[in-house]
Amino acid sequence: MALIKKFRIKNFKNTDPIVELKNISVFYNKRQIIDNLNLKINKQEILGMLGPNGVGKSTILNLITGLKNPNYGEILIGGINCTKLPINERFTKFQIGFVPQYGGLIQNLSLIDNLKLVAEIHIEEKELQIQKLNKLITQFEFESLLKIKAKHLSGGQKKKLVIAMALINNPKILLLDEPFAALDILTIKMLQEIILNLQSTEEISIVVVDHQARDLLNCVDRAIILSNGKIIASGSPNDVISDKDAKSHYFGEEFNIS
Repeated sequence: MALIKKFRIKNFKNTDPIVELKNISVFYNKRQIIDNLNLKINKQEILGMLGPNGVGKSTILNLITGLKNPNYGEILIGGINCTKLPINERFTKFQIGFVPQYGGLIQNLSLIDNLKLVAEIHIEEKELQIQKLNKLITQFEFESLLKIKAKHLSGGQKKKLVIAMALINNPKILLLDEPFAALDILTIKMLQEIILNLQSTEEISIVVVDHQARDLLNCVDRAIILSNGKIIASGSPNDVISDKDAKSHYFGEEFNIS
């Protein structure tokens, strides 16, 4: 698949962090998953996280959303310590959108009813609900799918729907857990372009976790490689694939993204 990095717009990027994880350690049943980790996610940045199973990638997403609390350390969003803030307050106060690897929609509801359900939760005024839904329908080209039940949508259509649902509360931070899993090449390219467009048009900070290393690296500004609960490499896609620690712990010697 051709690289899509050429579509990136760089002139609005900055290094002003919207999320900071400070000295974070996490244990599950006395097993350490995250080991004194420090991570900054910058405003309008697309950050990718890679690493073997069990190194803490999804745990980091859960720490940001509040689904998991750290044993040690602090979580700052927008410069505010929210380590002990409950999930619902985090999502509303800091405008977080989350796209899980599985689920995220109601299978027996139509596409439009899934969107309406979330809109009614986040938007009080009926007219504003309609405006937001119309924008998403156009943005994601849902016009021909509105009355189709979610269970009858294709894998790519379902993923688009869950992303659209996550955008209803106008998130400043969008977290994507395994968005490319079990999708065909054309659908992955479509999702990559959606991610890039969201960054440029909606000015959202996006975090992508996936095992599809090439697909992830082709649409991120910066990537981190995790191993044994630590960040062992961080930088541009080209920087991390040439990093000796990333090669030895994750990529191997022959990996490339061309």
